[in-house]
Amino acid sequence: MILETPRLCIRPFVMDDVPTIHRILDQTFGNGTLIDDEQALRERASYIQWCALNQEWFAKLHQMPYGDRGVVLRATGQLIGSVGFVALIDAYSQLPELEPVRTNYNTPEVGLYWVIDPQHQNKGYASEAARAMIDYAFQELALARIIAATEHTNHASQAVMRKLGMTLAVNPLSDPQWLQVVGILENST
Repeated sequence: MILETPRLCIRPFVMDDVPTIHRILDQTFGNGTLIDDEQALRERASYIQWCALNQEWFAKLHQMPYGDRGVVLRATGQLIGSVGFVALIDAYSQLPELEPVRTNYNTPEVGLYWVIDPQHQNKGYASEAARAMIDYAFQELALARIIAATEHTNHASQAVMRKLGMTLAVNPLSDPQWLQVVGILENST
């Protein structure tokens, strides 16, 4: 699956993407100290290979196309981030907005993930890439809803969620820590 927007191309990762996406992810989710770490780079290469294989094999198995994809500037071909669908299984019944019947069971949801190179943030690329994925999920895959989760302190992701039209729900419990703010978008097509 390749998606195009006016400014972006969303495509499967290739192994040549490893050094760039490794740097982006280390700077975004880490402290930037593992950019030149050979073991960390090998682990990232394994992950990118897995992401690339997902695109091939989930399609062959007629399954949900989980996994990350590269976000590339159409004008230059530069890789600037990643976007993808993730399988989320957790205690979503903690959020009244997601589960009308309260249970103690974990439930599955389709999550939307995005990360943009710090050098390219605040230009609307995250919301543009996420919108393309949402449109694909709702129109082509006929998903009922998509969610995105983040921490209370990640105001940038919360802003993207709002821009996408997501309803933000706050977890009334303190655990799990990463599931503090959840953006919810129902398919209205």
